[in-house]
Amino acid sequence: MPRILVVDDDPMVGATIEVLLQRQGFDVTLADGGETGLAALEAQAYDVMLVDIFMPHMRGFESIRIFHERAPAIPLIAMSGYAFASSASPSPDFLRMALELGASRCLRKPFTPEALLTSIRECLAGESAKDKKEAP
Repeated sequence: MPRILVVDDDPMVGATIEVLLQRQGFDVTLADGGETGLAALEAQAYDVMLVDIFMPHMRGFESIRIFHERAPAIPLIAMSGYAFASSASPSPDFLRMALELGASRCLRKPFTPEALLTSIRECLAGESAKDKKEAP
């Protein structure tokens, strides 16, 4: 049974992801922030990490960088809904920046259960967004 670490400061988002993944047969550990997520990462092994980009205390980009440094072999899926309220806004592409910091895939909130499961399955199969972009 694949182990998934979910790091998100929003309890409703975390609980929703946890229930969805458990129903699909995944072993899920829920962490409510970067510090708790890092403690969980040190306590046991995971097959995939889901990390929110924007969280209090330890900002998501810092979390993504640190999670990737501590466990570079574990695929990391970055999640964000922040700064995407208007597609016409000149805000930076946070999801692209997350890929550059080591994320394997990115999900824009709100995402569908199918999008989440597809991303996790691709990570478990060893496919990364970077590989897909480089493939002809």
